[in-house]
Amino acid sequence: MAAARCSRFLSSSPTPSAAATTTTTRRRPLLSSTCCTIAASAAAAAAMEASASSGGKGGALVVDSHLHVWASPQQAAERYPYFPGQEPPAALRGDIDFLLERMDEAGVDGALIVQPINHMFDHSLVTSVLKKYPSKFIGCCLANPADDGSGIKQLEHLIVEEKYRAVRFNPNLWSSGQKMTNEVGRALFAMAGELGAPVGIMVMKGISSYIQEIEELCTDYPKTTVIFDHMAFCKPPTNIEEEEAFTSFLKLARFPQIYVKYSALFRISREAYPYEDTSQVLSHVISSYGANRIMWGSDFPFVVPECGYKGAKEAISHVAGKIPVSSSDLEWILGKTVTQLFQGAWVTA
Repeated sequence: MAAARCSRFLSSSPTPSAAATTTTTRRRPLLSSTCCTIAASAAAAAAMEASASSGGKGGALVVDSHLHVWASPQQAAERYPYFPGQEPPAALRGDIDFLLERMDEAGVDGALIVQPINHMFDHSLVTSVLKKYPSKFIGCCLANPADDGSGIKQLEHLIVEEKYRAVRFNPNLWSSGQKMTNEVGRALFAMAGELGAPVGIMVMKGISSYIQEIEELCTDYPKTTVIFDHMAFCKPPTNIEEEEAFTSFLKLARFPQIYVKYSALFRISREAYPYEDTSQVLSHVISSYGANRIMWGSDFPFVVPECGYKGAKEAISHVAGKIPVSSSDLEWILGKTVTQLFQGAWVTA
């Protein structure tokens, strides 16, 4: 059955749609230096703080939509080896015990664990965590875009048998010269949609490099939900080229199946903690996508040496207060969006 399904996905992928015509126009800069200087009122700030700190104590759940765990050095030596060349920094703990301590301290109820590159396509460590803490975590596996198509069967196994709820596309893992829209990429994308698993896309090199591929996939497979990691790596624009890239990202909101992670603020800010300049991009993303398509993520453990895990969560309320964001919208960003997207998860957190 699995083999038949894999063959069907490879053979029935539609031909790529024509690239969307791009109209180049001169526009007033999207982000003025004064657009985000409105201070939140004391009442609004208090309401947001209450929403952010309530956690599972009778309030809305706070759920981290993006973090990683990897084996401790001892676990790696005994059972869960690191992928050669992808060993994590010795000083950076990514083990589950450390994560649970940080989540408890920050008042975070649950999380979506994204398979780390440190273990590449060996999902055994993350799978063991998901099985041990089924009401605390759900998993996002890593797509294997091997040219022989072997990753298609692996994806089906991880979603159907191991109960992963999402899959990550890392364009850098495709063979040189290949795109996410090649035959294997389309088969993976289509299968994810059929199995109800959103595709998280990490465009580390910037949205401009992948905009045509993303538009084609979203057009040809509208049933597949897409989530952009780390605000599609859009920093506050400082020139016309960056503004055009940010505009193209905002225009993707026309696809209702696209969601956005307001995550890893230290990666998308040009400033030190608490990353106030990201209020500019957040304001526009809320206007384009709506708060109910935006979700917070920490990028643990990479965030720990930057501002601490608790600091990552607190930065969201701080930045939101600069726009300001309503307490209702903040509730969506801090947990409601991700819990609505992944129905049935964290119900007993």
